[in-house]
Amino acid sequence: MTSINHHLSGSRDLRALAFIVPLLVILAASVWWAVGLWSSVDGPPMPAAGYAAMWLGIAFSLVIGCGLMFLVFYSSRHGYDDRAGGGAES
Repeated sequence: MTSINHHLSGSRDLRALAFIVPLLVILAASVWWAVGLWSSVDGPPMPAAGYAAMWLGIAFSLVIGCGLMFLVFYSSRHGYDDRAGGGAES
């Protein structure tokens, strides 16, 4: 019985690896492309305040996005969506 579980666990690991490796390759390619594009743009250099504003905007967007996703999952898990669904009552 343990050999069957070990075999199934190994196939799950391979499927996960077959899913994760291409995603990491796509991530690496997109970062390589973005860095190449960013450094190839000619023009005046961005001041430090511009970099600070860019990173603050990125951080703010991530906080808002993660916070909203947290609220979606929280309301779904605690039944708030069921009461607001408007479905047939039992």
